[in-house]
Amino acid sequence: MREITCCFTGHRPDKLPWGDREQDPRCVALKRRLAAVLRQTYDRGYRHFICGMAQGGDLYFAEAVLALRARCPDVTLEAALPCASQADAWPAWLQKRYRAILRQCDAETLIQEQYTPGCMHRRDQYMIQRSSLLIALYAGTPGGTAFTIREGLNAGLEILQIQP
Repeated sequence: MREITCCFTGHRPDKLPWGDREQDPRCVALKRRLAAVLRQTYDRGYRHFICGMAQGGDLYFAEAVLALRARCPDVTLEAALPCASQADAWPAWLQKRYRAILRQCDAETLIQEQYTPGCMHRRDQYMIQRSSLLIALYAGTPGGTAFTIREGLNAGLEILQIQP
């Protein structure tokens, strides 16, 4: 199944030029680009998409996959959750969005029950081990997204980078 599986990594709002203002024209344009990239990915044969469900790029990706699935019912979305409490400290409106996406996922994989400092990396490694393509919303800054890209390259994944 790895050959038809694509995972995603991307920046959280604090590393995006528009922050959490998703009505910003740059964010709207990015979401359109992401939808187009997903359609191209689908046309290449990818059917299963894995998302780490973090704030920012991950949620954009999950929503774009769900929109694609509405047109292409053979698409599946898997949520790879680093820990059960991932969204507990998020604002209420964002927790609601997170739960709405989770309800629509075809699969939910919990990496570990409790939070530990390494659980996000373990979640990323889980996604990489099951994928052949990594879509990255990446602006070149250090952090978790850069780590995931390096891990993906080391594992031989094709990396498709989208600039925010």
